[in-house]
Amino acid sequence: MQEKLIPTLILALLCLLIFWAMRAGWKSRQKRQVQVGELPPVPAHYDDAESVLAVPGVYIATTIMGDWLDRIATQTLGVKAAGTFFVFDDALIIARDGAEDIWIPATDIIAVRTESGMSGKFVEKDGLVMVSWSLNGNAVDTGFRTQFAIDKQSLLSAIRAIAPQASTTLPDCPVSTLSR
Repeated sequence: MQEKLIPTLILALLCLLIFWAMRAGWKSRQKRQVQVGELPPVPAHYDDAESVLAVPGVYIATTIMGDWLDRIATQTLGVKAAGTFFVFDDALIIARDGAEDIWIPATDIIAVRTESGMSGKFVEKDGLVMVSWSLNGNAVDTGFRTQFAIDKQSLLSAIRAIAPQASTTLPDCPVSTLSR
């Protein structure tokens, strides 16, 4: 019995140490990214507004624009969640289950495109809808996977209609120093 107890305790201690290190790393990332600031609240007039399009799916994450592995850890932006992507005449809202809604004014949209993956999710070619936008002056990418593949083109078209200034490719940009 004792010959199994010591290896079991060592393994349990090692697991605790790994989880502690992961949590410490996430907390450190949050401290480094404090300048991202607060997510702007969704204005109250959207409560009664009719959306142009509503698409169910999964919010993947928000990363530093152009660096698909550099997740934003603040404001629950790095946490994957089921949700609905709403397109309004002048803004986008991603309503996330269990997390704060993301409001993106159409004027803040930099680019709209598809990608095959980002931090936390890799799918078929062009399987994710990616929106590059300015969050408090910081260029970020937000990924969303539609529940039904047929909805992806409708979502892209609706976003491009409200943000004609948006590029269809990832714009050239210096990599941010947010998480460095």
